[in-house]
Amino acid sequence: MYQLGAQMFTLRDYTKTDEGFLECLKKIKKIGYKNVQVSGIGPDVTFEGAAEALKETGLFCAATHINFDNLLSDFDREVYRHKLWGCPYVGVGGLPARYISEEGYYQFAKDASEVTRKLKAEGLHFIYHNHHHEFAKYGDKIALDILFDNVCEDFQFELDVHWVVAGGGDPIWWIDKCGGRMDVIHFKDFTIHMPGRERRYAPIGEGNLNWDGIIAACERNNIKYILIEQDDCYGRDPFECLESSYKFLTGKGLK
Repeated sequence: MYQLGAQMFTLRDYTKTDEGFLECLKKIKKIGYKNVQVSGIGPDVTFEGAAEALKETGLFCAATHINFDNLLSDFDREVYRHKLWGCPYVGVGGLPARYISEEGYYQFAKDASEVTRKLKAEGLHFIYHNHHHEFAKYGDKIALDILFDNVCEDFQFELDVHWVVAGGGDPIWWIDKCGGRMDVIHFKDFTIHMPGRERRYAPIGEGNLNWDGIIAACERNNIKYILIEQDDCYGRDPFECLESSYKFLTGKGLK
């Protein structure tokens, strides 16, 4: 059921050129991943170069993260990119700052719903990745609920379990809430680094999240793609971190 993928934002320092992008894909495939989410690549990585690298390595581009404004200003170019890459899920990795207010979330729900419908007409899906600020309250509702209650039915969520916890939410509860409206999820772990009591990203299984419960929630809600991300590796080799996460999750029966 599950298909593990590497979120390439983890490797953003290595994906500045077409050549670097290809080498990253080769290393990702060697670890065992079959899927990737393309995110954080440099401007010198061409659409065509990335497509050739995906073809050469046989890795499937399950999703992207792009700027939402790209979909507003150059929709046809983004459709071309995703179809060239064979990528079904058009992901927005963060909310533009102008939408971060109570009125803004309602406006984003309207704007994103319009984009979602346009993408659906092209055979593509829109997915939205949260951070912790979507757990800010406006009156008696948090921002993520404003979106949940006001977007169109084809709008999909891409929960990041780390950011749910960072916002004070329960990732298992939210996976269940988004069931049927989420095909793609982000797995990200964290721990507390002493003596400074700093919250630090960690490979999956090396931190403190309840992975057995999270995996079970993904299973009962038919999540299709589990994408592994580590925003900062703190001097550790990011490929090693992705491999550690992969070994932990395949040890739990995921593939």
